[in-house]
Amino acid sequence: MGVKPRTDRPVAIIGAGVLGRRIGCVFIAAGYHVHIRDPSSVALHDAAEFIEHHKAEFSLMPRIHKEREEGSEGKANGPKAATSISQVDLESSTSAPYGICKTFTELEPAVANAWLIIEAVPEVLQLKIDTLADLDKYAPADCYIGSNSSSFKSSLMLAKVSHKRQKNVFNIHFAMPPAIRMVELMTCGQTNPDIFPYLEAVLGECGLLPVTARRESTGFVFNRLWAAVKREIMCILSEGVSDPSEIDLLWEHMFKNGPLPCQLMDQVGLDTVAFIEDNYIKERGLPSGPTVDWLRKEYIEQGRLGKKSEKGGLYPPLAKSASAEATPASPHSAAKDIYLLDVGLGGNAKDVSQVHSNGKILRLNLATQKLTPVVVGQNLPDGIDVSLSTQRIFWTNMGRSTAGCDGSVWSADLEGGDVTCLIPAGQVHTPKQLAVVESRKQIYFCDREGTGVHRCDFDGSNHVVLVQRRAEPGSSLLDQMTLWCVGVAVDAERGVLYWTQKGPSKAGRGQIFCAGLDIPAGETAENRTDIRRLWNNLPEPIDIELDSETQTLYWTDRGEHPFGCTLNRAYVGGEDMDMKKVILARHFHEPIGLKLDKANNIVYVADLGGSLYSVSLEDGVKTELARNDACYTGLTLV
Repeated sequence: MGVKPRTDRPVAIIGAGVLGRRIGCVFIAAGYHVHIRDPSSVALHDAAEFIEHHKAEFSLMPRIHKEREEGSEGKANGPKAATSISQVDLESSTSAPYGICKTFTELEPAVANAWLIIEAVPEVLQLKIDTLADLDKYAPADCYIGSNSSSFKSSLMLAKVSHKRQKNVFNIHFAMPPAIRMVELMTCGQTNPDIFPYLEAVLGECGLLPVTARRESTGFVFNRLWAAVKREIMCILSEGVSDPSEIDLLWEHMFKNGPLPCQLMDQVGLDTVAFIEDNYIKERGLPSGPTVDWLRKEYIEQGRLGKKSEKGGLYPPLAKSASAEATPASPHSAAKDIYLLDVGLGGNAKDVSQVHSNGKILRLNLATQKLTPVVVGQNLPDGIDVSLSTQRIFWTNMGRSTAGCDGSVWSADLEGGDVTCLIPAGQVHTPKQLAVVESRKQIYFCDREGTGVHRCDFDGSNHVVLVQRRAEPGSSLLDQMTLWCVGVAVDAERGVLYWTQKGPSKAGRGQIFCAGLDIPAGETAENRTDIRRLWNNLPEPIDIELDSETQTLYWTDRGEHPFGCTLNRAYVGGEDMDMKKVILARHFHEPIGLKLDKANNIVYVADLGGSLYSVSLEDGVKTELARNDACYTGLTLV
């Protein structure tokens, strides 16, 4: 179960500065009510204005869902609901998509009923000591109190805080959301440990990336890493070894496009890492205890040398069945970018009458979890794919009316520029999944109400209908719906086209077919004789993806549980296909888009519930990577 935004009691932010207003906006965008206190009425006005203008942007941050243990009040529910609510208008807006922001110049009314207080006052230790003393005086007894300080441990601020209150005090350091979504939590030494799992779940649901330090540490985790990097950069510059632009160039290439630091050490080999560090230690007179001595004792002497070792290294060993060359799979960082289609029908459509212009192409960086709008104002986008050779994305828009011929196919560069219409309205009814075939410089897409499969070149030319399904005269509407073509996949090497026909909703009449990529000589899209049905009586098959190397077909199914709302796969190679279907993962919220990431042994799945998942090809383990108040259809990887 996810954490629902609590509206019975507010979150209080103490300080309306640059970071304080951003912290407030994070919670407002996630549906929490926020009180902001600052002695300056000008700062409060600016903070309220910032939140009003940016809450829609903050609401795009992908929500991270974590399963939580039940049974502990701290883990499950946070502070108890109040028996009365001092701000009565909090109750009236519990169904609103955003929380309410209230501003205060006085501290006591701002925190009187808060369940969470975050101090974001200037970085002056005595000011923080005095602020926590006042919070101890006025805040509810069960309220959580966090300091946003990045340089002072919260234990240094407890001089005037009662011993009983100290169990609810901690550090909670925000970076600069939404650009940097990292939040670090840390105990004051007395903090109730049950607070941290609950707050991690809350912050993840707000679209942040929470990490809890295992013990008190000046600088938390990231600032300690950053401090070491800064020191070494200054040494490089002072010695005249390089200049700032070259340093930034190397950093961007290594850590934006390359492996992450701990993965890189495992790839190099921890024994090699130790030998390299030995040289630095000898030359500079550095201590070896907390670095190479620790590394040799805890890892190298135990045979944990990294990727080349069966025992693994900093990361656990790979599964035996996984490729020996694969990087340790992390669903959060395996792919560089994912392009997601928000069809525009979710809760983020504030005005239902505008859903036909609410569709978006979003780019999600899995390492940072940053979600960026690339193209907006789309008319029900459904299918998307990318051409790396041309550095362009291609997508379909279903159009306003399923009864009309008003769908379209589009293209843009990877940043959303040079938007070009390839197939205009009037040539296709309801285009659905789209597949790029780089070797042929072609795109293939299905037309649902048009009951066909289409193909065109990257520039929209040579548009042809490859498959055209026709209903028998006098057939019922339900029978006609069995001809709706939705998902498409192409095996260019073998010259085979695969597609799904979903059938009526929740009717169990879905089918999957295959045929040649080209219409046989002397035949037409309507009467071609090479069409072969692979499966029928499926719940409701939607998008498909082919692993041409292993001849494995994957597809999502929107049908009824337990066989619907699933990710499926089956072998389709050879003369005699193994027609046995396997449910790889289930219990999605009407899954649509999928994309295979063979390098990391993962399938990514998006659903209409606004979630993005990774599913392991090894064991079918499903991980929810992001969740938003959106409605996701197609996806592709870059």
